[in-house]
Amino acid sequence: MIPPTQHASPLRALTHRNFALFFTGHGISLCGTWMQTMAQAWLVYRLTGSPFLLGLAEFLTRAPILLFGLAGGLVADRWPRHRLLFVTQSLLLVQAGSLAALTLSGTVTVRWILGLALVLGLISALDHPVRQAFLTDLVPRRDIPSAIGLNSSIFNASRLIGPTLAGLLVGAVGEGACFLVNALSFLVILGCLTAMRVKQTVRSTQSNAIGLLTEGLAYVQRTRHVLALIVLVSVLGVASMPFSTLLPVFAGAVLHTGPNGLGLLMGATGIGALSAALRLARRGTVVGLVPSIAAAAGLFGGGLLVLAASSIPWVSLAALVAIGFGMVSCMAGTNTMLQSQAPEALRGRVASLYSTVSLGSTIFGSLLAGTGATYYGAPLTVAAGGLITLLAAAVFWMTQRDISVRVVEGPLPSLEEVVK
Repeated sequence: MIPPTQHASPLRALTHRNFALFFTGHGISLCGTWMQTMAQAWLVYRLTGSPFLLGLAEFLTRAPILLFGLAGGLVADRWPRHRLLFVTQSLLLVQAGSLAALTLSGTVTVRWILGLALVLGLISALDHPVRQAFLTDLVPRRDIPSAIGLNSSIFNASRLIGPTLAGLLVGAVGEGACFLVNALSFLVILGCLTAMRVKQTVRSTQSNAIGLLTEGLAYVQRTRHVLALIVLVSVLGVASMPFSTLLPVFAGAVLHTGPNGLGLLMGATGIGALSAALRLARRGTVVGLVPSIAAAAGLFGGGLLVLAASSIPWVSLAALVAIGFGMVSCMAGTNTMLQSQAPEALRGRVASLYSTVSLGSTIFGSLLAGTGATYYGAPLTVAAGGLITLLAAAVFWMTQRDISVRVVEGPLPSLEEVVK
């Protein structure tokens, strides 16, 4: 067992074959996903010039996660996660392929884009909690910080690589090529999933959905640090995370840099996020992680204020590096704390709760961001989010001293201990 020190090898999760396969396949697939995200945002903005429709597209992607994310967690705690993930990745391939076919054939419309965004959201409502919980099936609990940190690192490395490649492809051959590359990338993760040999994990003894949900909610209610972290992430999901929805507006109307500039802006966010993820992967314990999350939220808010005030590209790029670092330090740190402390049989529901809050709550922020940018401008809208984020960070910083965090280095508590 890793001793309770602050730092350990960030690559230790890669010594486990199943995780190494997941890391490889998921990393390639994520590059394609970020290419599609950037290309879709630019396509909507090019076709309509409407910040509101950018927010609406994001809303349709996130809304199903908010509505059905907890149900996805229930499924993840009752059915084999390995098989479920194979199904969701196959469906994502079909969604990306459909968007590519419509765009390359010249028949794509905003209605098609919005409809397929909704399809993506419905699939993601199951995929996100299953994938988060499945990650902890691939490594022993002592290596969960490494696994989540490395998973976050490939997510954010792809945030750097994907938009940069997308910016080049969009400028050269159009958005359809990005959607096609994303569709093909899912073949890689499907191949890696096929090569895995995953043992059956512990499942809850509850046989009905109401009982499963009650167990999960009882855990949150009785575990103070979980409740505090969920509230913080909820606020960030509404006020802070939707900044990315408005990056096409910053690239086009504020900085006047076009699609290549949008790729650079998203890439700068990825640089900061990747640095934070690698820093998290070095942790050998979750001791001291709660104060680090509070400080990261403050950095996130400060970066948003600088971005809002800037009309100079290099200043905006520097602000986005800070934003990316603060965002991932806060969000991935929260995920690490929640997953490493949750009983095995509750992992799916804890993962779904985190996904619902961190991804689903952004639907309100996306609509508010799109509407606010339409009437008040993107800079003022982002500035308001930055101020709210700083306030949330300050409140969390003051109250976290009173949160009694029981860091479990030995055996995890039983399910009965945390819900009764």
